[in-house]
Amino acid sequence: MDTIVVVAAVAVGVAFVVAGASKLAAGESWPAQAAGLGAPSWTIPIVPWFELAVGAVLIVQLARVPAALVAAALLVMFTALIARKLAAGERPPCACFGAWSASPIGARHVVRNVVLLALSIVAAL
Repeated sequence: MDTIVVVAAVAVGVAFVVAGASKLAAGESWPAQAAGLGAPSWTIPIVPWFELAVGAVLIVQLARVPAALVAAALLVMFTALIARKLAAGERPPCACFGAWSASPIGARHVVRNVVLLALSIVAAL
């Protein structure tokens, strides 16, 4: 069981580090995409840095349980933003992984987040 928990934490951590780094690498295009997705404006400048921090903590297994719970909460919020746009019939770019995710949101984004959410819960065990 310990190995599964560690692997889950590292997998979520890597996803968060890649997401945060790719948002920063996207420059000015990411904030515009995030706004189009419906992210609150005050969160946009801090999300990439917060993702990097949470991801790094998960990867190095420092305070794994709290970090996994924070990751789970973030994933719930990110998924809610996507679901709200999909329910309204809107399909803006995902903005989840900066320039790597410029495709319109869809069910696959919700599925990906649910998988990461499940891994976050496993990592919190």
